[in-house]
Amino acid sequence: MFSRIMPPSGPPRILALAQLTNSIGDGAYYVCSALYFIRIVGLSPTEVGFGLTLGWAVGFVAGVPLGHLADRRGPRGTAVLLAVATAVAVGSFLFVRSFPLFVLVACLYAISQCGLAAARQALLAGLVDRARRTGVRAHLQATVNAGLAVGAAFGGAALHLDTPAAYLTVLAMDALSFLFSALILLRLAPVPATPAAGAGEPALAVLRDRPYALISFLNMIALLNMPLLSLVIPLWIVQRTQAPSWTVAALLVLNTLGVVLFQVRVARRVSDLETAARSVRWAGAVLLASCVAFALSSAGSSAWVAGLVLLVAACLQVLGEMMQASGAWEIGFDLAPVGKQGQYQGFFGSGAAVARMLGPLLLTTLIVTWGTPGWLVLGGLFLLSGLAMGPAVRWALRTRRPDPGAEPEGARVVF
Repeated sequence: MFSRIMPPSGPPRILALAQLTNSIGDGAYYVCSALYFIRIVGLSPTEVGFGLTLGWAVGFVAGVPLGHLADRRGPRGTAVLLAVATAVAVGSFLFVRSFPLFVLVACLYAISQCGLAAARQALLAGLVDRARRTGVRAHLQATVNAGLAVGAAFGGAALHLDTPAAYLTVLAMDALSFLFSALILLRLAPVPATPAAGAGEPALAVLRDRPYALISFLNMIALLNMPLLSLVIPLWIVQRTQAPSWTVAALLVLNTLGVVLFQVRVARRVSDLETAARSVRWAGAVLLASCVAFALSSAGSSAWVAGLVLLVAACLQVLGEMMQASGAWEIGFDLAPVGKQGQYQGFFGSGAAVARMLGPLLLTTLIVTWGTPGWLVLGGLFLLSGLAMGPAVRWALRTRRPDPGAEPEGARVVF
C-alpha cells in the first residue's frame, strides 16, 4: 500500500509528503467549511456560494501570473510563500464575521491555492526528469486522495460534535497543515529561475499559445468531473433514485480508494504524447458510459437495483477520471516550453478553478433539472473533449517553436 501511494525517495517523496500534509487539513476543511460559514459566521447559502465563486474567478485570473513568478523567482521559494499565504487565508477564516470580509478572504484563499498549484507543478518539472513526471504526478495524486480521506474523517468528527470549537479546530488544523507543508518544501533543492524574456518575446507567452489554450479548454471540460461526485451525484441519488442515502458515502469512498490504489497503475500506460492522447480519448468514452449508467439508475423502482447501477456508474467514473488525468498530466507537461513550466501549468491548471466556479451551477442545471437528457449532454461533452485532444496535440506539435533546452525524445510524434 505504501509503495502504491508514495513515490521513490528523493525529491518526489518530499513533494508527496508536503502534499499529504496539507491534503489532510484540506479534507477536514472541505467537509466542514460550508456549515462553518453558515452556522458560525452567519452567512446565507447564497452569500457563501457567491463569495466562493468570486474567489475562484479571481484565482483563475491569478494562476498564470503567479506561475510566471515561479519561473522568474524560482518555484521552490514561490511555492513556500504561497503555502504560507494559504495558511494565512485559512487562518483568517477563523476571524471572519461579515460578508465583505468573507469575500476578501475567499479571494486570497483561491489566489494562493491556484498559484501554489502552478508553483508545485513547476517545481515537479524542475526536479524530476521528463520521462518520470507523469508517474510521479500519479503518486502525488494517490497521496493527495489518501490525505483527503484521513482529513475527511476528522471533518466528520467535527460535524458530529457540531460545536463552534469543533469547526474552529478544523480550520486551525488546515492552516497549520499548510505551514508544515511549507517547511517540508524547504527541504528541496532550489530550482534555477528563468531569465527575463528578451526583447520582442512576450513575458506571458502562454497567453499567445493558441494550441495550448485549446488543449487547456478541452481539459477544463473534462474537469467538470470534479464537482460531479461531491455535489451533483449526491443530489441525484437522493432526489431521483430509490437507492438508500448511505450510497452517497459509499461512492465517495469508492472513488477515493480507487484513485489511491490504481492511479499509479493506470498512469504507467502513459509514456509519451501518443499514449497520452489515446488515454484521454478512451477516458471520454468511459465517462460517457458512466453518465449513461448514472442516468439509468433512476429508471428502476428497486433500491438494490438502483444501488447496483450506481456502483457500476461510479466504477466507470473513477476509471475515466484516472485515465483522463494521466493523459492530461503528460500533455500539460510535455507541451510546455522549458523554463516556462510555471506559467503554462498555471494556465493548464486554471481549468480546476473554472470547474469549481461554474461546475456546480452548470451541472445542477444539467443533471438535477434536466435529468436523463442532462446526463447524455454531459457524457457527450466528455466524449467530444476526449476525441478532440489528439488533433489539438498534433496542432501544438506542428506550430511550436524548436526549444533548445528540450529533451529530444517525444518531439516528433505521429498518431
